[in-house]
Amino acid sequence: MNRTIDFNKESFIQAVKNAAKMKYAKPFEEVKDYEKFNALSMTLMEMLSDDWAKTTAAYSEKKQACYLSAEFLMGRALGNNLISLGLYNDVKETMKDLGIDLNVIEEAEEDAGLGNGGLGRLAACFLDSAASEDLPLKGYGIRYDYGIFKQKWVDGRQVEEVDNWLKYGDPWSVKRLEDQVTVKFADQTVVAVPYDTPIIGYGTKNINTLRLWKAESEEAFDFTLFNAQSYEESVADKNRAEDISRVLYPNDSEQAGKILRLKQQYFFVSASLQDMVKAFKTKFNGDVDFNQFPDYYAVQLNDTHPAVAIPEMMRILMDEENLSWDVAWTIVTRTFAYTNHTILAEALEQWWNGFYIEVLPRIYEILEGIDAQFVKELEAKNYAQDKIESMRVISNNMIKMAWLSIYGCHTVNGVAYLHTELLKHEELTDWYALYPHKFQNKTNGITQRRWMALANQELTSYVSELLGSDLWINDLEQIKSLEKYADDEAVLNRFMEIKREKKVQLAAYIKEHEGIEIDPDSLFDVQVKRLHEYKRQLLNAFHILDLYHRIKQDPSIDIVKRTFIFGAKAAPGYARAKSIIKFINDIARVVNNDEDVAGRIKVVFVQNYRVSYGEKIFPAADLSEQISTAGKEASGTGNMKFMLNGTPTIGTLDGANVEIVEEAGEENNFIFGLTVDEINAMKNSYDPKASYMHVEGLKEVVDALIDVSFDYTGDENMQELYTSLMRGASWHAADNYFVLKDFESYRAMQMEVDKAFRDKKAWARKCWMNMCNASKFSSDRTIREYAKDIWSIDKNRI
Repeated sequence: MNRTIDFNKESFIQAVKNAAKMKYAKPFEEVKDYEKFNALSMTLMEMLSDDWAKTTAAYSEKKQACYLSAEFLMGRALGNNLISLGLYNDVKETMKDLGIDLNVIEEAEEDAGLGNGGLGRLAACFLDSAASEDLPLKGYGIRYDYGIFKQKWVDGRQVEEVDNWLKYGDPWSVKRLEDQVTVKFADQTVVAVPYDTPIIGYGTKNINTLRLWKAESEEAFDFTLFNAQSYEESVADKNRAEDISRVLYPNDSEQAGKILRLKQQYFFVSASLQDMVKAFKTKFNGDVDFNQFPDYYAVQLNDTHPAVAIPEMMRILMDEENLSWDVAWTIVTRTFAYTNHTILAEALEQWWNGFYIEVLPRIYEILEGIDAQFVKELEAKNYAQDKIESMRVISNNMIKMAWLSIYGCHTVNGVAYLHTELLKHEELTDWYALYPHKFQNKTNGITQRRWMALANQELTSYVSELLGSDLWINDLEQIKSLEKYADDEAVLNRFMEIKREKKVQLAAYIKEHEGIEIDPDSLFDVQVKRLHEYKRQLLNAFHILDLYHRIKQDPSIDIVKRTFIFGAKAAPGYARAKSIIKFINDIARVVNNDEDVAGRIKVVFVQNYRVSYGEKIFPAADLSEQISTAGKEASGTGNMKFMLNGTPTIGTLDGANVEIVEEAGEENNFIFGLTVDEINAMKNSYDPKASYMHVEGLKEVVDALIDVSFDYTGDENMQELYTSLMRGASWHAADNYFVLKDFESYRAMQMEVDKAFRDKKAWARKCWMNMCNASKFSSDRTIREYAKDIWSIDKNRI
């Protein structure tokens, strides 16, 4: 592609060397890999700074959107930014001239792991797409000192370690002290200091901004106490302030953790809204009409973590800008929109009102006013009292953040067609009946820049060769035209050669980092995503164990050689998820070392799965495991990354799988399992014991959770996992996610995968048809829909 920035090799080399000398006071030849990374990044930051400033200035003149999210799972910046600037190959060749491998420098960069899964990765993709589409979108979140956590195995169990992503510094952010603001809680006042990161558009000079807030104390330490030799007390306030932005999702099993989470939410929301109001007032030089605020700012709530923005904006407008309640409420409801990311009732955020009364008393007063106002509106519509009680914002001393978001926002959107329909007609049916005009669908997407142009440069080059240009990288719909090669043997052969090349690369990486050898000619069967019961990694594990049992019963069984690859982190307090990890790792230990298996199946659970690991895994996969219980996954985006890289899906009709099958064809994927309607029809009468007793092989794999197979006798966590399947718990029915019921269907479809993979040409055609039909799932399309249908913002190209 054409560069969006001037590049001169000699000048660039000198600038990088100067940066290294300035920062590390030693010759470039002596700096370490991470120091080279910093020097290279600093040079690029200097090169793009003018365009960044011009973009910021241009956006301030017209309406812009602001994306409030507790997570931004950005991953590494260097490679992605070089792709966006059109400099990747130039810099790679330049580094080669210096005897430096750019890939080694990329590996020196720590992942910015400021997210836990799809929610944060979606936010990152949206920022990339908005910049590439010249859309004025600014991200707001928290600059966590430490990421979610680094994961390692100890005896097959997950152990969490500190993710010090900033240990080598962060050359891709700029501290903006001039924009710091004060955030007040009942028991403390903290300073919110912004750090700005450039979000570089591909094929454009536009550079958008991600602004992340770090919490600091008003004073570095108490000098009086320090002089009194009370050293710990002298920095107590500093530590309490910095705790707010110290770590993503602190453990909240106790009250202190819950209060810290509440403070995190209010901290970044208040700072972000203050930032917008300050910019709005500056624009009009004091002659401000806040009725125009929604004409300049659209604010999107990414799930309910930032829902406290609604009462906070009311506070700012009423208490600081002296507007009336009614005027303030009108401004608020014209400004905010809300994205719902879940169908799980237990995941709909609620807060005990006591925490708000203790920490944010003024915000709670406003929430009471919002609740009372809503109740009056429902009474005026003759709603029954029991219905009002179920819908009100504050009920039984609990603040319903989803209800607050729906009431206080002008638009509510789901993230896949099925998800939105379930919201409208099942989970949020009362709200849809009340506000049908508010509900929209915006099917999620992914950025093809990171997930293909960067992660799969070999396939990117081939697609560009076939299309005659690389313009498709910013217009993914162009790849649809490649369907004409679906039966072209030469094209399919080259396509599968690239797939094998990526498999060889992944195998080498796994050997280096996990110490396990895998065969690139085996079928790479991959499930990488956050560990949760509804995502059903356990179903996958049961199938692997059943396949192992069948091999033991008949060592001569004819099966396709297969490598099962897992990647997932379990929340530190999620005991069942951690038990599933242990179970899979123990299966791997047995399977991988059994002579009867003879290497025909192998199991690898990679440690510390993250964005940069995903960039290696997605292009190398042969089969994409998307096996969540139907009706539980809002969308999923991993399924889209696999599809874009030419990987068929084995999955249920859940989330975006429904639309993937519509686009690529069911004949090119492997669909199994209960549908939403079938689950709804049987959920009140379902007894997993019927499947347990009558499905061949199922009892043996389920009993492995409690018997001597893996020496789990006496393991209370495994016993609890077994009980959750067979008898349930106080808060859910037995086998709440229908793992046992779907097992037979899943195993049968895996047998179909085994048959299909043997026909290499037919399999290549399935892969090709998936890639050619992935354009709907570009986040470029999604962000254009948000811009047009929700935010009412226009492209603003500098």
